[in-house]
Amino acid sequence: MKNNDSKLVVVTGATRGLGRAMSQKLIQMGHMVAGCGRSTDGINEMNELNGPNHTFRALDVSNDSSVYDWAREIIGENGAPDVILNNAALANSPAPLWKVPCSEFSEIVDVNIKGVANIIRHFVPAMIKRGSGVIVNFSSGWGRTPSPEVAPYCTTKWAVEGLSKSLAQELPGGLATVAYSPGMIDTDMLRNYFGSGAASHPEPAVWAEEAVPFLLGIGPEHNGQSL
Repeated sequence: MKNNDSKLVVVTGATRGLGRAMSQKLIQMGHMVAGCGRSTDGINEMNELNGPNHTFRALDVSNDSSVYDWAREIIGENGAPDVILNNAALANSPAPLWKVPCSEFSEIVDVNIKGVANIIRHFVPAMIKRGSGVIVNFSSGWGRTPSPEVAPYCTTKWAVEGLSKSLAQELPGGLATVAYSPGMIDTDMLRNYFGSGAASHPEPAVWAEEAVPFLLGIGPEHNGQSL
């Protein structure tokens, strides 16, 4: 159970990259994290590393029924989350759009768009009932500016921008949702596109030192913004 001074933060894609770095920083700051990821080994590692005060679950956010069960468990034990960090995402292997296999395109859409919607569908009603909460949907610079050979990823991140702005108009007072572009960070995803050049950008843990306090500072006054 969280204490009166801590926030309950839901983090998707919590086993690697930005999600892992954010989870660790949040825990360091005294907040309670409920995280998920597709890697069972990664989830087991996060549970062993962080102890019983935090919970990490192996699930695919594109599976609506799995998200439903997870949300019921988290809300039932801890109440509505204070913050949702909708971070889980996949990126395509660099290729012209016509060379991207249908199965790969579909998987990216399922995780990057439907996964975001599934988390919102099953967690946000409890936040609305309480009258407060922040939903941060992770976008990208490629969700605002196009680039070749990443059309599937761009497509989904542009969709996150639109989804966030529409949701912002539906939320009652006291809540907020934003589309957040984290910038260039040295992750496996960035290395997929830039190779060794990704190393010129901050590592996730370094990025999280400033990013997590910034994200925790988002409030109703930011509703609908692209940050």
